[in-house]
Parts: sequence; structure tokens; C-alpha cells
Amino acid sequence: MSDHIVSAYSEELERLSADLLKMGGIVETMITGACRALVSNDLDLAKEVVLRDPLVDAIEADAERQIVSLIARRQPMGHDLRMILSAMKISSELERIGDLSKNIAKRAQRLDENVNVEMRNAITRMAQPVSRQLKDVLNAYATGSADKAKAVWSADDDIDLHYNAVFREMLTHLVEDPRRITAGAHMLFMAKNLERIGDHCTNIAEFVYYQAVGDYLSELERPKQNQF
Repeated sequence: MSDHIVSAYSEELERLSADLLKMGGIVETMITGACRALVSNDLDLAKEVVLRDPLVDAIEADAERQIVSLIARRQPMGHDLRMILSAMKISSELERIGDLSKNIAKRAQRLDENVNVEMRNAITRMAQPVSRQLKDVLNAYATGSADKAKAVWSADDDIDLHYNAVFREMLTHLVEDPRRITAGAHMLFMAKNLERIGDHCTNIAEFVYYQAVGDYLSELERPKQNQF
């Protein structure tokens, strides 16, 4: 393979990675934006978050085209093949995170005066470790670090604990005032969306780990919290 071909191939791989990190950056802003919109009741910000989702979808579609082209033209092997296959999985996980963030923003637009500050703050508290998980796993991907990926994978229990705490808190609010039932249902769905985002971050961590070392993290090694 000539130096020119090798250089062009490397540039294509770098572009694919850069596009996924760009995609990850957008979904990061969607999570934080959706939760800021919730806590401040900012309907305009919630609408902005929803409008970012098509951009995430477009990047995923372009990444898929790049991946198909790379496999067809370059016939990658070893680490390069793992990198490309992982990129395909990661782009799908990021797209789902974008969808879940969009759903949080949509529900934030449908809340009424029966949602008190404590209920809004409960979701925001849960969003903080979830956002940190996404940031950390994107950093693991950017640096190709198996250790950082495993740290994210191992921290998923913390998200589950936050979800269980929010679930119990929301039930308390609903029991205290049945008028909050509809709004509380929206809040519970938001909390579940955040928990699912944490799961997708864990999945990305598994793909980053596989890309780095060529081996899989076993689900049996990490105990899961019981969830409601």
C-alpha cells in the first residue's frame, strides 16, 4: 500500500472518529439543555433541544455511509476493523441518546403548575451523573482508553441508584397531592429516559473497550441494581 493510500486511509478513519465526537458533543448539549429547560420552565430552550435531533440523525446517516465505504474499499483488519465496527455501534447508541434527550425536552413542554420545584430538581440531580457518564465515555473514545471505558461501564450502578431514588421521591409527591399524577407520570418517564441514557453510555463503553483491546467486558462481572 503506497504512502498516499495509507495517508488517505488514516484521514478517513480520523474523519469518522471526529464525526462521532461531534455527534457526541451535540447529544451532550441536548441532555443539559433539556434538563435546564425543565428546571427553569424554559419552553423555548426545550424547543431548541428538539430541533437539534435531526442534526444527530444526519450525522449518524453520514457515518453509516462512511463505514460502508471504508469496509468495501479498504477491507480493514485487526484494530482498524474493530474501530470501524465499534464506530457503527457507537453512532447508533448516540442517536438513541439524542432521541431520549429529545423526549425529555418534549415532556418538559407539557408540564403544568402541578409540578413543583422539588420534582424538577430531582430530575436535574439525576441528569448530572448521566451527563458525566456521557462526557467520560466520549473522552474514553477520543483517547482510545480501555481503562476509562471500563470505569464508565463499572459506574452504571450509580445511575440506577439515582433512578430508584427519583422513583421513590416522585411517588411520595403523587401520594401527597393526587393532582400531580399526570405531571408526575411525565417526570417518571423523564427519569426513565435518563436511566436509559446511562445504559447507552455503558454500551458505548463496551464498544470502546472492545476497540482498544479486542476483548469484551462481561455483563456477569458487574452486578446490577434492582430497579422499579
